[in-house]
Amino acid sequence: QVQLVESGGGLVQTGGSLRLSCAASPRTFSTYTMGWFRQAPGKEREFVAAITWSDGSSYSTSTDSVKGRFTISRDNAKNTVYLQMNTLKPEDTAVYYCAAAVVWMSARQISSQYEYPYWGQGTQVTVSS
Repeated sequence: QVQLVESGGGLVQTGGSLRLSCAASPRTFSTYTMGWFRQAPGKEREFVAAITWSDGSSYSTSTDSVKGRFTISRDNAKNTVYLQMNTLKPEDTAVYYCAAAVVWMSARQISSQYEYPYWGQGTQVTVSS
C-alpha cells in the first residue's frame, strides 16, 4: 500500500510561484510513476504533469497549458515528487492531487487518472487576479 501526502498549496497572486510536494511512503520502488492532477470547481479532474522511472530510466511530461511554467521533478532519497509552478494564472486555481502507481507508464497511459491506484488528499492552490 502506498500513502501520499501533499503539501505546498496556498494563495498567491497572478504571476507568482508555488512548489507542491508529494511524499510517498512507506516503501521505495525501483519502478514508479507519480503524477499531478487538478480539479477546479465545477470541472472534471485533469492531468497536469507526471514522471515515470525504472532502474535509471525516466521521462516526464505535462499538459500543454502548463508547459514552460510548471516543472515536475523527483528526489528518490526522500521518496518525494515536486511540482514547481511559476507564472501562475487565475485559471490554475484548483485542488491539486498527487497520484502514484508502481509501474512504468507509456505516454498514452501517463495522463490518464484511471491508471493511478493511489491518491493523496489534495491541496488547494488559489491564484488571485
